[in-house]
Amino acid sequence: MATPAGQTRLTPEEYIAFERKALPDAGIIRHEYINGELIAMSGASREHNLITGNIFGELRTLLRGSECETYANEMRVSTPTTTSYFYPDVVVVCEEPRFEDDVFDTLLNPIVLVEVLSPSTHVYDRREKFAHYRHLASLQEYVLVAQDKVLVEHHRRQETQEPAPATGNDWIFTDFQKLEESLPLTSIHCELPLEEIYERVLFSD
Repeated sequence: MATPAGQTRLTPEEYIAFERKALPDAGIIRHEYINGELIAMSGASREHNLITGNIFGELRTLLRGSECETYANEMRVSTPTTTSYFYPDVVVVCEEPRFEDDVFDTLLNPIVLVEVLSPSTHVYDRREKFAHYRHLASLQEYVLVAQDKVLVEHHRRQETQEPAPATGNDWIFTDFQKLEESLPLTSIHCELPLEEIYERVLFSD
């Protein structure tokens, strides 16, 4: 399915209409959107799918009975101040979810976002995406998970009395590289053991 009239730049309204028309069709490539530009999303590997499913499953279990909801893959997240839209691998929202409109497929207030890194996207996820995600006042934790080795990178927003900052200097970075370690997600009162995150994932070395 081509973009409208073959366009490569769309308005936010055109982008949303295009994605909503395309997503129900099998085999259609999803697109993220940054300031008018469409960014095609590549297919996910077995490892990518396993890790995403493991994290989603663990969080769904841990958060059962709480005020939080967990989504995987298909929940689009908007960063209105930078006019951009993304599809994180796992999203957690607490309290009342806020959506862009009454279709309820574009979330505005995530508290935790998780991206599983791919060889073709790791720089984009670490830099450009995070630069946009930091503008979300609700966001407290951003997690990046490697699929080719044991590596989980955790960014946590520092507590402050000021309005939520959009700079990298106000985030605390920690990484985890051993299966015996656990990832603390303090904003939602959860811990994810790395051995659960990487369950059934095999590494080449």
